[in-house]
Amino acid sequence: MLLTALLVTGLLYALMSASLPLEDGELKLPGLTAKVTVASDGLGVPAISAGNREDALAVLGFLHARDRLFQMELMRRKSAGRLAELFGSVALDSDRNQRAYQLERAARQIVRDLPADQRRLLRAYVAGVNTYLASTRMPAPEFLLLRRRPEPWREEDSLLVVLSMFQTLNGHEQDERMFSVMEKALPGDLLKFLTPDTDDYTTALVGGLSPRRFSPSIEAGAFAGLPEPDASLAANAVDTQTIVAGSNNWVVSGDKTTDGRAMVANDMHLGLAVPNLWYRADIRYPDRHVFGVTLPGVPGVIVGGNDDVAWGFTNVTADLLDLISLEINPENPLQYRAPQGWLEFTGHRETIYVKDAPASEISLRDTIWGPVSGRTLLGKPVAVKWTALERYGVDLGLLHMDGVNTTQQAMAVINKAGGPPQNVVLADRFGHIGWTYMGRFPQRRGFDGLGSVSWANGEAGWQGFIAAQELPRLFDPPEGFIATANNRTLGSDYPHAIAHNWALGYRAFRIAELLRGRDKLTEADLLAIQLDTRNAVFDFYRQLALDEIRGISGKDPQLLEAELALTAWDGHMRDHSIGAVLLAEFRNQLAKQVFAKVVAACQKYDPEFRYAWREMETPLRQLLSQRPAGVLAARYRDDWRTMILEALRQASQEVRRRHPEKDLTRLGWSETHAIAVQHPFGKVSPLLGRLLDMPAFHSDGCASLCVKVLDAGHGASERLVLSPSHPEDAIFHMPGGQSGHPFSAHYRDQQPLWRDGIAAPLRAGETVHELSLLPE
Repeated sequence: MLLTALLVTGLLYALMSASLPLEDGELKLPGLTAKVTVASDGLGVPAISAGNREDALAVLGFLHARDRLFQMELMRRKSAGRLAELFGSVALDSDRNQRAYQLERAARQIVRDLPADQRRLLRAYVAGVNTYLASTRMPAPEFLLLRRRPEPWREEDSLLVVLSMFQTLNGHEQDERMFSVMEKALPGDLLKFLTPDTDDYTTALVGGLSPRRFSPSIEAGAFAGLPEPDASLAANAVDTQTIVAGSNNWVVSGDKTTDGRAMVANDMHLGLAVPNLWYRADIRYPDRHVFGVTLPGVPGVIVGGNDDVAWGFTNVTADLLDLISLEINPENPLQYRAPQGWLEFTGHRETIYVKDAPASEISLRDTIWGPVSGRTLLGKPVAVKWTALERYGVDLGLLHMDGVNTTQQAMAVINKAGGPPQNVVLADRFGHIGWTYMGRFPQRRGFDGLGSVSWANGEAGWQGFIAAQELPRLFDPPEGFIATANNRTLGSDYPHAIAHNWALGYRAFRIAELLRGRDKLTEADLLAIQLDTRNAVFDFYRQLALDEIRGISGKDPQLLEAELALTAWDGHMRDHSIGAVLLAEFRNQLAKQVFAKVVAACQKYDPEFRYAWREMETPLRQLLSQRPAGVLAARYRDDWRTMILEALRQASQEVRRRHPEKDLTRLGWSETHAIAVQHPFGKVSPLLGRLLDMPAFHSDGCASLCVKVLDAGHGASERLVLSPSHPEDAIFHMPGGQSGHPFSAHYRDQQPLWRDGIAAPLRAGETVHELSLLPE
């Protein structure tokens, strides 16, 4: 038995070793016009030198497939709703939900619509991927375990990867579903109060300082008539974290640095996984040099620089998706009302193939506006209108960043590029800086996009996209820096409503606080800001608790312990920050109690309702400060002090339950804050996890309320600081490594740099391996 196990283990080891990629020597690559060299450094970062752009991107496609093929496979399948073919029935519900968006159809249309130059470059990239697939002797280890060989790569597969990112960043229905339920359940004034677009930390960049939605106080009786909350109200019915795929980015001008160099800093916050989402590359061809992070499956550099300009992204958190309430013909359920009258649904059936199980047939329906969602809203079917599904909503225009020479040229390219909309900060080698938007934004008429409405009478709808020249821009502001962090960047004077549910403005506020008044900044200074753990949001809750505790006599041991922990808090989310975990849970408990009636009212219409407004901090603080009557559950009899002290006790009990080994005065933040970066297989098999996952570790940082965003499964997927005039000083790190192969030396060699915040070079280093790719 032991001998058999050893033989099987040895065979698996041999098979997996045989699938390790070639890093040295020569290979033929059909379609190349001339020799291309790939010089890789000690971290496996490739520097591609080619005679033209097409050859360079063909080789990038080859390298992506060589090092990250299974990642590419998962992204195209997830987007298209084809995961059950690999994983069986466990993925069937996910595939059913995904098929409703019909992204594969959208991807094919995007490919047909691409400008000729972008289509040509995409074809070259796809040819490179398929050359690797045709030439490899052994697929990546994950394919061996699944007993499946990858299918050829198609042009639409690259767009499916783009659409997968689009969905991660800007493709969620929950905001509109949440607001629509609240609109049904709550009085209008209360709804506006609970869904503001501003907070104490907001500083808009363009359009003045005034918000679009804000009520500075709540009228007496606003909560009257709301139902009493049930004692079994779910603990997670109020989401105080409201984590989104987001980022920090900022840029400083030459006036604020040691020698006039402008610098971009960017850390993109996404789900953490093995391998990391990004793949580093340095690409050079005549008169062009571009470097930074690429997205396996897609040609070109996403974030980074060329020899003249650097750029970084943060998610806009824009409102790009509408759920159109459909009016069904009572005499014919196969028809819906449109401005033209009653129209027949169009549709078709699709087959979802399931590994080791029978195939599943589903029916999909379409309207003139978009596909019908797989979920009803308030009992009615809804159609999905989403920029990712619109013609010309997505393209590969970012490829043209290789040829820009100035910040202003770059902004013009960025404004015309289609894809997941982003805040983009830019710096050029002359010391100039700028900020603008990338992507397409709907131009609505007759409604603002917050809640679901009917488009049947023709009064509501989209009028195309906002014109590129009307997108906001900021160039060389007097302060000498620009910072964004998924927060509200626009005031009400900007003529278009881009978003409603912006992220809390604290991260951008804190970055600006650390930059303001400083000069002689270096790359190391900007990295230090990326690692900053100050959390001033919790100052309010610390003072709130201490004021109430100190206002009573005869404190019980539980309150005394809480007082000591809160007094000890250092204002940060550091490794040894005492009291931080108590404050986080105290805020959760307060929000649960303060908004209990709101949740109860909304759950009458949707039992799964969760209040997850990202600017929730504004109404929460207002209510805790103003303490109006009628807000709290009847058992409190409008006694806010009793509620606050009870929330503190409940927070203490919850923290003790989760961490019984230490009392609150000795419990540091990082002890409660384990970071796990896992391979998809590691999530379902502990045995495979030991081989494939990164070792778990404890860390400072937090989920969304400090600049260093790092939480279990979510955080900075890279950190970059770059001056285009001094790329040799650029800083970079990311989790994991270049390779997705667990036996590769580059599977985890960048993990310690990222984990410990070590400043490592961005540019590819000294050549360790050299691979030559030759025309066939």
